[in-house]
Amino acid sequence: MSNDQLLVFLGWCTLINWGLLVFWGVMLLLAKDFTYRMHKLFFDLTIEEFNLVHYKMMGQFKLFVFMFNFTPYIVLRFFI
Repeated sequence: MSNDQLLVFLGWCTLINWGLLVFWGVMLLLAKDFTYRMHKLFFDLTIEEFNLVHYKMMGQFKLFVFMFNFTPYIVLRFFI
């Protein structure tokens, strides 16, 4: 895989992952009750646990997108 192909791949990965993160956040902002009810069917969570789990997972997901998609994209784009 050439540097140009890797650059395009990482760019699309970054955009797709940010899109998923935005969708996740919008669902929690606009349809929190619906999302909680759907999770409640599978897991025995209180609303506080639900909020904590989603807040932590969104933070971890954002960190991983920065580490594994965005940072390598920036390095390839500007330093190679």
